[in-house]
Amino acid sequence: MLKTTIIHPELVQALAEAGHGARILVADSNYPVSVKVNPAARRVHLNFVPGIVSGPEVVRALVGAVPIESAVYLAPGDGTLPEAVKEYQALLGKSVPLDKLDRLAFYDLAKSGDTALVIATGESRTYACLLLTVGVVAPA
Repeated sequence: MLKTTIIHPELVQALAEAGHGARILVADSNYPVSVKVNPAARRVHLNFVPGIVSGPEVVRALVGAVPIESAVYLAPGDGTLPEAVKEYQALLGKSVPLDKLDRLAFYDLAKSGDTALVIATGESRTYACLLLTVGVVAPA
Protein backbone atom coordinates (compact mmCIF):
# COMPACT_ATOMS: atom_id res chain seq x y z
CA MET A 1 0.00 0.00 0.00
CA LEU A 2 1.35 3.37 -0.98
CA LYS A 3 0.81 6.82 0.44
CA THR A 4 2.84 8.99 -1.88
CA THR A 5 3.31 12.14 -3.90
CA ILE A 6 5.91 10.40 -6.07
CA ILE A 7 4.93 10.63 -9.74
CA HIS A 8 7.80 8.73 -11.42
CA PRO A 9 5.85 5.76 -12.90
CA GLU A 10 8.63 3.17 -12.74
CA LEU A 11 9.50 4.16 -9.18
CA VAL A 12 5.87 3.99 -8.06
CA GLN A 13 5.51 0.53 -9.59
CA ALA A 14 8.70 -0.73 -7.93
CA LEU A 15 7.59 0.64 -4.54
CA ALA A 16 4.16 -0.95 -4.93
CA GLU A 17 5.78 -4.31 -5.68
CA ALA A 18 8.19 -4.14 -2.72
CA GLY A 19 6.66 -5.75 0.32
CA HIS A 20 7.60 -6.19 3.95
CA GLY A 21 11.30 -6.93 4.30
CA ALA A 22 12.25 -5.77 0.81
CA ARG A 23 15.21 -3.43 0.65
CA ILE A 24 15.57 -0.17 -1.24
CA LEU A 25 19.08 1.07 -2.02
CA VAL A 26 19.48 4.83 -2.28
CA ALA A 27 22.84 5.01 -4.05
CA ASP A 28 25.13 8.01 -4.28
CA SER A 29 26.74 8.88 -7.60
CA ASN A 30 29.86 6.83 -6.78
CA TYR A 31 28.04 3.56 -6.10
CA PRO A 32 28.51 0.84 -8.76
CA VAL A 33 24.81 0.19 -9.42
CA SER A 34 25.56 -2.04 -12.39
CA VAL A 35 27.45 -4.66 -10.38
CA LYS A 36 27.07 -4.27 -6.59
CA VAL A 37 23.34 -4.92 -6.34
CA ASN A 38 20.91 -7.80 -6.61
CA PRO A 39 20.78 -8.58 -10.36
CA ALA A 40 16.98 -8.94 -10.16
CA ALA A 41 16.49 -5.55 -8.47
CA ARG A 42 14.76 -2.85 -10.47
CA ARG A 43 17.07 0.08 -11.17
CA VAL A 44 15.70 3.61 -11.37
CA HIS A 45 18.12 6.33 -12.47
CA LEU A 46 17.44 9.73 -10.95
CA ASN A 47 21.03 10.92 -11.40
CA PHE A 48 20.50 13.84 -13.78
CA VAL A 49 23.55 15.97 -12.96
CA PRO A 50 25.83 16.06 -9.89
CA GLY A 51 23.71 16.94 -6.88
CA ILE A 52 20.38 16.45 -8.65
CA VAL A 53 18.44 14.50 -7.45
CA SER A 54 20.07 14.39 -3.99
CA GLY A 55 20.00 11.46 -1.58
CA PRO A 56 18.04 13.35 1.09
CA GLU A 57 15.41 14.40 -1.48
CA VAL A 58 14.89 10.76 -2.42
CA VAL A 59 14.77 9.60 1.22
CA ARG A 60 12.25 12.35 2.07
CA ALA A 61 9.98 11.12 -0.73
CA LEU A 62 10.39 7.47 0.28
CA VAL A 63 9.53 8.19 3.92
CA GLY A 64 6.28 9.68 2.68
CA ALA A 65 5.61 6.74 0.37
CA VAL A 66 6.32 3.51 2.26
CA PRO A 67 6.77 2.48 5.89
CA ILE A 68 10.45 2.19 6.78
CA GLU A 69 11.34 -0.52 9.29
CA SER A 70 15.12 0.00 9.48
CA ALA A 71 18.08 1.46 7.63
CA VAL A 72 21.76 0.74 7.10
CA TYR A 73 24.37 3.18 5.83
CA LEU A 74 27.72 2.69 4.15
CA ALA A 75 30.24 3.70 6.81
CA PRO A 76 33.63 5.22 6.05
CA GLY A 77 36.63 3.40 7.47
CA ASP A 78 37.59 6.33 9.71
CA GLY A 79 34.48 5.97 11.89
CA THR A 80 33.03 9.41 11.10
CA LEU A 81 29.33 9.97 10.48
CA PRO A 82 28.89 11.36 6.95
CA GLU A 83 26.91 14.59 6.57
CA ALA A 84 24.38 12.92 4.27
CA VAL A 85 23.75 10.23 6.90
CA LYS A 86 23.05 12.93 9.50
CA GLU A 87 20.38 14.27 7.14
CA TYR A 88 19.00 10.76 6.63
CA GLN A 89 18.76 10.29 10.42
CA ALA A 90 16.71 13.46 10.74
CA LEU A 91 14.38 12.39 7.91
CA LEU A 92 13.90 8.85 9.26
CA GLY A 93 13.26 9.94 12.83
CA LYS A 94 14.11 8.24 16.09
CA SER A 95 11.76 5.30 15.55
CA VAL A 96 13.77 3.88 12.61
CA PRO A 97 16.92 2.03 13.70
CA LEU A 98 19.99 3.13 11.71
CA ASP A 99 22.96 0.78 11.60
CA LYS A 100 26.26 0.94 9.76
CA LEU A 101 28.24 -1.50 7.65
CA ASP A 102 31.68 -1.31 6.11
CA ARG A 103 31.94 -1.14 2.32
CA LEU A 104 32.25 -4.87 1.57
CA ALA A 105 29.49 -5.90 4.00
CA PHE A 106 27.26 -3.15 2.56
CA TYR A 107 27.90 -4.44 -0.98
CA ASP A 108 27.02 -7.98 0.13
CA LEU A 109 23.75 -6.82 1.67
CA ALA A 110 22.86 -4.75 -1.43
CA LYS A 111 23.54 -7.82 -3.62
CA SER A 112 21.22 -10.01 -1.55
CA GLY A 113 17.92 -11.22 -2.94
CA ASP A 114 16.01 -8.90 -0.59
CA THR A 115 17.11 -5.78 -2.48
CA ALA A 116 14.14 -5.06 -4.72
CA LEU A 117 14.87 -1.51 -5.83
CA VAL A 118 17.98 0.53 -6.55
CA ILE A 119 17.67 4.29 -6.91
CA ALA A 120 20.73 5.90 -8.47
CA THR A 121 20.85 9.51 -7.29
CA GLY A 122 22.95 12.48 -8.27
CA GLU A 123 24.21 12.71 -4.68
CA SER A 124 27.86 13.69 -5.07
CA ARG A 125 28.91 13.44 -1.42
CA THR A 126 30.84 10.30 -0.61
CA TYR A 127 29.44 7.69 1.76
CA ALA A 128 25.87 8.82 1.09
CA CYS A 129 24.45 5.36 0.37
CA LEU A 130 21.53 4.03 2.38
CA LEU A 131 19.69 0.70 2.41
CA LEU A 132 16.12 0.96 3.66
CA THR A 133 14.03 -2.01 4.76
CA VAL A 134 10.31 -1.73 4.00
CA GLY A 135 8.03 -2.21 6.99
CA VAL A 136 4.34 -2.99 7.17
CA VAL A 137 1.21 -0.87 6.96
CA ALA A 138 -1.00 -1.71 9.92
CA PRO A 139 -4.64 -2.48 9.07
CA ALA A 140 -7.04 0.39 9.70
